[in-house]
Amino acid sequence: MIKSMTGFARSEKTGENIEVVTEIRSYNSKNLDVNLRIPHDYLSLEEKIKRLISDRISRGRIEIRIEIKNSANNVREFEIDEGKATAYYNALMRLKNILKIDSGISLDIISGAEGVIKPACVVKDVEAEWPLIEDSLEEAMCRLDEMRKKEGEFIAGDFISRFGSIEKSLSRIENESRDLPLYYKERLKERISLLAGDMVELDAGRIAQEAAFLADRCDISEEIVRAKSHIIQFNMIMNSGEPAGRKLNFLLQELNREFNTMGSKTEKALVSHTIVDVKSEIEKIREQVQNIE
Repeated sequence: MIKSMTGFARSEKTGENIEVVTEIRSYNSKNLDVNLRIPHDYLSLEEKIKRLISDRISRGRIEIRIEIKNSANNVREFEIDEGKATAYYNALMRLKNILKIDSGISLDIISGAEGVIKPACVVKDVEAEWPLIEDSLEEAMCRLDEMRKKEGEFIAGDFISRFGSIEKSLSRIENESRDLPLYYKERLKERISLLAGDMVELDAGRIAQEAAFLADRCDISEEIVRAKSHIIQFNMIMNSGEPAGRKLNFLLQELNREFNTMGSKTEKALVSHTIVDVKSEIEKIREQVQNIE
């Protein structure tokens, strides 16, 4: 079944010293556009995450926010710049001698100097944390997929209802378009009688010939056949389980073109009015197709 492009999902996963929260929002878009927000220390995982998304989703704007809380980060290591500490101490001793100050130099003064003691550069093992991050992302993706499927089912139900109405209208158009030579024959007689009255003797053979010519020029049987074919293809694609948005949009354009041609050919008021109603339904379906992956 078809899937909607809009949805939201959230997942929380907890491991040893680490908690991962993943939120995914998806919106309508002509192409796949992935926007990722992840802590700076984990940017090396960006390509993996985007590849995982592109393997599951073909179209739409996907916004992903991943929060990672690592309790191990609270335990910090520090390193001492021995050279800077020694130089700072020696500078303080020289200053004592210059000012002739007879007092000791405390550890607080030296340790408080900028750059003497600083946090150690800890290399984070991002790859070791990837399985939990991937697990959270996969769970969120599954939940998003379920939501998109459910919304797609509602949209499919609307399509089925509207195409049922279109098929009934198409049958009405087909019935009204039968016996066109007879219809145009009567129309020609009425027009000639209206213009000339009894002044002109009607040639039945010539009228039948002209009526047949008009009927052939206004024949919409080919358009009706193609319209039926487009409707069948629409239903097949809708039920295929593959991403269908682009194909369905193309078929609607073709279906609309067939009804435009019918409208330009026909002279029957009832058929023209029915075509207007059908085009209104096609437009409503087209608006919904923009939401389909």
